[in-house]
Amino acid sequence: MIDQSTLWTVIVALGLGSFALRFVFLGVVGNRPLPDWLLRHLRYTAVAVLPALIAPLVLWPPATGGETDPARLLAAFAAIAVGLWTRNVIGAIVAGAAVLYLGLYLLG
Repeated sequence: MIDQSTLWTVIVALGLGSFALRFVFLGVVGNRPLPDWLLRHLRYTAVAVLPALIAPLVLWPPATGGETDPARLLAAFAAIAVGLWTRNVIGAIVAGAAVLYLGLYLLG
């Protein structure tokens, strides 16, 4: 069990850190416009988040003990192909899920 004072110290420190991170963008920058180079880089943040969340689950899935699984690789390739072909995120997700479930059913 964790000590009460340590727990509250960690909670307060994380709260202050979270506040400080948000304050940098909302309080310090405020109404001033951001530089063009920063806006250009911020456009790619959303595009990078989804692959960063999915890639470890495809390459080292916890369901198989960290071993790469052919069904998950096929699902990832199907999602990428549908996404590139249709330019539709929802379609890519649905295609990847369908191929994953079909692959798990057929390949065990």
